[in-house]
Amino acid sequence: MRETFFKAIEDIASARDDIFILTGDLGFKLFDSFKTKYPDRFFDIGVAEANMIGIAAGLALSGKQVYCYSIAPFLIMRAFEQIRVDVAYHNVNVRLVGVGGGLSYGMEGFTHLGIEDLVLMRSLPNMTVIAPADPMEAKQIAKISCEYEGPIYIRLGKNGDDAVHNIFPDIQIGKALMLREGKDIAIFAIGNMVLVGRHVADMLKKRGIDVALINMHTLKPLDVKTIMEYCGSHRAIFSLEEHIVNGGLGSAIAEVLSENSYKGLFKRIGIPEKLHNTIGHGDYLRAIYGLTPEKVYDSIMKEFEKH
Repeated sequence: MRETFFKAIEDIASARDDIFILTGDLGFKLFDSFKTKYPDRFFDIGVAEANMIGIAAGLALSGKQVYCYSIAPFLIMRAFEQIRVDVAYHNVNVRLVGVGGGLSYGMEGFTHLGIEDLVLMRSLPNMTVIAPADPMEAKQIAKISCEYEGPIYIRLGKNGDDAVHNIFPDIQIGKALMLREGKDIAIFAIGNMVLVGRHVADMLKKRGIDVALINMHTLKPLDVKTIMEYCGSHRAIFSLEEHIVNGGLGSAIAEVLSENSYKGLFKRIGIPEKLHNTIGHGDYLRAIYGLTPEKVYDSIMKEFEKH
């Protein structure tokens, strides 16, 4: 996903001299081509993420479109104050590209898990928050981001992400993407959990349960209209995210449902607040935290059968 994203940015940069890429001592080989073509528009700031954000804000205030790249927790948490004050407050065109969202870097331990990034970025004024589901969406968002006004946080997986789409989808920031219609249950999923949601919908279909699957690639601005449509027509709604269960997609949807007196079943599915003292590959951790298709299916069936 990250190679697809930055290849699109590199292609766009051939026709625009205002696109800059900054990295915090990461991106081995990823930016070799961009550096060769545009050496004056690429800067490796080193292990100094706060400084990278300050530089990016200065470039953006000078009329540049700036992309800052790092592993999600390093980019977001180490430099949160600078993002808040230099980028969000000033509403500048800085694109924060966090790789390894969720549990992707599980082998490196808790320090490398990007599991609180969505709630942190969602809390900031002026910040747009996007998590593409596959490389095709990442490419579309790369193109859109070059023309978008204001700061954006873009949460990417690692390379080798499975495809959700077989043709390029019509991605619009702030508008959810309907992937499947169904009358019984609505599943709102974000990022890599969209593909999990598709598998779960197939499994539920075999039980005679009709599932609507909605891709919430944009967490902020939230597509409240679509959420309202489904809370008015479905007796059960589930959110699905590879993020701490508090403060992300599920919490955003819960706010809408509670303010509109939704009477049906609603359940957030994500990473629980209490973490296990273990490390391992992303798939291993997803199994532990109940984010595989089989375990999500079990969670949904358990709640749905009680109602």
